[in-house]
Amino acid sequence: MFDFVQKNRRILQVFLGLIAITFATWGIESYTRYGGGRDTVASVNGSDISQREFAEQVRAQQEQLRRMFGGRIDPAALETPEARRAVLDQMIAQRLVAVEAAKRNLFMSREAVIEAITQAPEFQENGKFSPALYSAYLSQRGITDQRNVVELQSQLPLMRFVGAIGETAIVSRAVASRLMQLESQQREVSEARIRAQQFLPQVKLDEAQIKQHYDANPAEFRTPERVRVEYVMLSAESLARQDPPTEEEVKKAYEARAAAFRVEEQRRASHVLVKTKEEADKILAEVKRAPNRFAELAKQHSQDPGSAEKGGDLGWFGRGMMVKPFEDAVFSMKQGEVQVAQSEFGFHVVRLTGIQEGKSRSLDEVRKELSAELARQKGERKYAESAEAFSNLVYEQAESLKPAAERFKLQIQTTGWVSKGGKQELGALDNPKLMAALFSPDTISNKRNTDAVEVAPSTLVAARVVEHQPAAQRKFDEVKDDITELLRRREAFKLAQQDGQSKLEQLRKGENVELAWSAPKMVSRRDAQGLPPELVRRAVAADASKLPAYDGMPIDEAGYLLMRITKVVEGKPAADDKQADARVANMVGAAEYEAYVASLKGRADISVNAANLEKK
Repeated sequence: MFDFVQKNRRILQVFLGLIAITFATWGIESYTRYGGGRDTVASVNGSDISQREFAEQVRAQQEQLRRMFGGRIDPAALETPEARRAVLDQMIAQRLVAVEAAKRNLFMSREAVIEAITQAPEFQENGKFSPALYSAYLSQRGITDQRNVVELQSQLPLMRFVGAIGETAIVSRAVASRLMQLESQQREVSEARIRAQQFLPQVKLDEAQIKQHYDANPAEFRTPERVRVEYVMLSAESLARQDPPTEEEVKKAYEARAAAFRVEEQRRASHVLVKTKEEADKILAEVKRAPNRFAELAKQHSQDPGSAEKGGDLGWFGRGMMVKPFEDAVFSMKQGEVQVAQSEFGFHVVRLTGIQEGKSRSLDEVRKELSAELARQKGERKYAESAEAFSNLVYEQAESLKPAAERFKLQIQTTGWVSKGGKQELGALDNPKLMAALFSPDTISNKRNTDAVEVAPSTLVAARVVEHQPAAQRKFDEVKDDITELLRRREAFKLAQQDGQSKLEQLRKGENVELAWSAPKMVSRRDAQGLPPELVRRAVAADASKLPAYDGMPIDEAGYLLMRITKVVEGKPAADDKQADARVANMVGAAEYEAYVASLKGRADISVNAANLEKK
C-alpha cells in the first residue's frame, strides 16, 4: 500500500481534492434557469440528468459516506440542500469532463482493465492476485465481475484524464509555504441571524396573487399518474430461509474447512519511525532509560503520522501484513523487548507489546458464520434452479401472482401508492426496469403480471397493478392554502434579506446596530468549528485589513446571516515535511481541475430545474 501511494501520489491527491471541490466550490446559482422536462433535474449541452439518475447518485454518495464513517453519521445530515447541490455539481462536471475525454479517444480494452484489476494492491495476497478478495469486493458492492469491468472501462480512462489535468500544477516552495500559512490562519467569527419568520406578519397577499401563481405554474399542481401494486419476490436469501442447513451439514463443512478456521499468531507492537540510524539509537537508549516515555517519544519524533498520535501503537497484526524486515524483527522478539529494525521506510525503534498464540477456532465459535455461509450457498443453488421456472410461471399465468407464490412458498406483498417518475421508498421494488413495466399499457389496462425483473443480484420480482389513477390537475381551491403559505414564506425571506443587507451596510459604516451575536469561534480552512461551510469560506476570504470586519449572506429561505470577524491569527510557515507537500499538491491539483471544469462550464449550455432538484 505504501508503494502504491508513493507511485500514484499526485493522482490520488487530485481525487481526494475532488471530494472537497464538490462540496465547497461551484454554486449552481449562476445557471439556475429552468430547463428540461418534468423529470429533468439538469441539462448539460442537451444531455439530461433525470430525477432517477440524480436520486441514485445521491443514495450512492450517502452510502459512500456512511461506509467512510462506519455508519456513525446522521442520515439527515446528508439530505441538506447544500449536499444535493454538491452532488448535482459533481454530476455536471462528470458529464463535461467525460465528453472531453471521449473527444480525445481515451479508451481501455477489456484486457487492459482486467490486468489493472489483477495488479490492484487491494486484491493482492502474499504478492499475488486473490480471487477471494476480489469476490468479496464485488459482493460488497452488489455487482457482477462483468458489470465491474464494463464500468471500469469508462471510469479508468476518465480517472487518468483527470489525473493528467492535476499533474500540470507546478508549485514553488514559496507558494507552498504561503498556502500552508493561509490554510492554518485562524479568524475569530461571530454570527447573527435575521430570520424570515419574524417578517411573516408583515406579508399581505390578495387572492389575485395566489391565483396568478396557480395559473403560471400548472405543472406544480398536478397529481402524477400512480398505481397500487402487489408483488412476489424470489431471492436466494428467501430460499435459504426455507431450507436451513442441518447440524450434520455444518459438522461436515467444518471438518472439510478445518484449515480455514486456523487463527495464525498475532502480535502487537509500537514503533518510532525515524530517518537515520543515529536517531534510532538515541531514542532506543532513551527508552531503555525511561520505558514509560515510549509513547511520548513516538509523538515527538515518529515520521509515521498514522501511529505517532497513538503513541506509536500499530495494533494487532499477523505475518504478511507488514514490510518483511519489520515483520521479521517483531516476530523474533520477546514480550516487552525493544530493538531497532531497518526497512525501506527508515529505522524503526520497535517495542513488542503483545502476543496472541495461533489456534484453531472450535465448531461452536464458527457455527453461526458457517451456517450462514452454507445457507447462502444452498439459497444460491436453489435460486439458480428456480429462476427460470419462476419467470415462466408469472408469464404463462399472467392473470395472478398466486400460482407462483404457492409453488415457491412466497408471500404476496402489497404497496401503497407508487407515483410514476417520482423517487420511491420501495426497497427492491424501486428499480427502473420494473417501474417502467408497472406503468406500461398492458400492465395497467389488462392487469397482467409484469415479467420477472432482476432488481438485485439473485433477486427476481414480478408485480401486478391492483389499482390505477391517471395524472390529474388539482383544483385551485385544493391548493390555495399551500400556495398562500409558499408565497408568504418567499415574501418574508425577501424582507429578511433586505433588512440584513441594510444592517450590513450600517455595520460597515461603523454605526451601532442591535443584534444578538453568537459566542465567537476561532475558525480556519482546516477547522470549521461546526459553522456552515459557506459561512467559513466567506469568513476566511473576507477583507480583514480593518477589524472588526463584516459580511453577510442569504440562507436559502430561512433569512439572512451576518458575520463579524474580530481577530486574525496568522498561520505558521509550512514545515519541510511530506504531509505539507501532499496537502499543497492536493489543493493546487484540485484548483487546476476546478479551473478546467469552470472553463468547460463557461462554454457549455447548462440549465437546472430547481423544483426537481429540491424534490426528495
